[in-house]
Amino acid sequence: MSLLKKVLPVTVKPDACLAAWIDREALAEEMIPLIGQLYRKHQVVTSIYGRGLIGRSPIALLKAHRFARHRLGDGELAISDSFAILKTMSGLALGAASVDLGKMVAKFRREGSGRTLEQFTRDELAPISEKQQDNNRQGTDVVLYGFGRIGRLLARILIEKTGSGEGLKLRAIVVRKGAEGDLLKRASLLRRDSVHGPFNGTLMVDEANNCLIANGNRIQVIYSADPSSVNYQQYGIDNALLVDNTGKWRDREGLSLHLNCPGIARVLLTAPGKGDIKNIVHGINNRDIKDDDPIISAASCTTNAIVPVLKAINEQYGIENGHVETVHAYTNDQNLIDNFHKGSRRGRSAPLNMVLTETGAATAVAKALPELAGKLTGNAIRVPTPNVSMAILNLNLKTASTRDEINEFLRQTAMHSDLHKQIDYVNSQEVVSSDFVGSRHAGVVDAGATLCTDKRLVLYVWYDNEFGYSCQVVRVMEDMARVNPPAFPR
Repeated sequence: MSLLKKVLPVTVKPDACLAAWIDREALAEEMIPLIGQLYRKHQVVTSIYGRGLIGRSPIALLKAHRFARHRLGDGELAISDSFAILKTMSGLALGAASVDLGKMVAKFRREGSGRTLEQFTRDELAPISEKQQDNNRQGTDVVLYGFGRIGRLLARILIEKTGSGEGLKLRAIVVRKGAEGDLLKRASLLRRDSVHGPFNGTLMVDEANNCLIANGNRIQVIYSADPSSVNYQQYGIDNALLVDNTGKWRDREGLSLHLNCPGIARVLLTAPGKGDIKNIVHGINNRDIKDDDPIISAASCTTNAIVPVLKAINEQYGIENGHVETVHAYTNDQNLIDNFHKGSRRGRSAPLNMVLTETGAATAVAKALPELAGKLTGNAIRVPTPNVSMAILNLNLKTASTRDEINEFLRQTAMHSDLHKQIDYVNSQEVVSSDFVGSRHAGVVDAGATLCTDKRLVLYVWYDNEFGYSCQVVRVMEDMARVNPPAFPR
């Protein structure tokens, strides 16, 4: 008993703590059907400071509310407030939208002006209230060409975001046939992942029709080794967006082979494009995507991680020059044990060595941020971890600053700017790489590691080089298909 008194303040009753938790858990359980109905019936995606709520458990919802204390600055988000917003939303005839409940509450606190939370919600969502749904909209067909690390994560995200089928619809994957039982092996790799865990849903194999059925999505598996030989229209696929995950073709000539196939309208490359192909980092230059651009590149995972932070810092303080060092998880193009490799050093065992190698991310920055052309150098070290990387930005600024000022600026940027989906922010002395597996942001600024002396700044940016990058790719896909809904609060 004496030990318990030392741990718990005398004013806190354990039973009261548990009772409060049970009440919050009950509200979280009531939120789940509201979240699901808003998504399936109205294409309304809900989140709390970027943490998606669709398909989450009551505990996950409570953790998202707890996480909001890092953004609100005065305690966690009250679940009663977010529940009240959801109840109001469920009574409105809303059009497709993305609604951040945490930001809605924060704006209500600042700008409620005597209104109730219900009235504030009605006023804020008025632009999409009573909006007629387009019942004739069929969505945009998507084909994944290649089904490796990025291809399977794209599949997971696309399946998760299916909703009522009015957005991106995964219709097919194209692979080379590897062996007998190929379809079952592909299904198994989608169902289980050593890094990202099990598939969130149900997965069935239709061997007779060579299909996978994932959460109701019928996905045709097409075997082909030639990008120009598939007639997609024979599978009912037309005007489709094809995503090339192989990296085998990176120039316009090679990627145009896909456009020769009946049923394919546009191509997105999940690697840096060569020549005159636009390299798009969502949140930075995605407005450069035009309807008549048949081929687009989503750049690289590292470029996506560093460009948003570099843009923010350059606009606020100015960057004279700098160096980017990437500490990158090993990838499939390296060897498990020492063996011949066409690349320098990459032939040495990836799980046993740190491998110094080159990266084009620093020079690729200029394709998204021309104002930084020629100002950055870069290199990379591959390390024995399977996922999550770090970019170290060593920058010389035009304007002097301090560590605290820089961190506060980046915290506000992560919260309130147009880059909130690209830049996340963490301030903890205890985080390590595995804590960022599954991050949906392009990069996460580690505020605890920031160094700043006068005009010299060093930033550490974590990024899930697989999943975070895949989320950025899907955002580019949504822009290409013009299925990005408006975001609230304004």
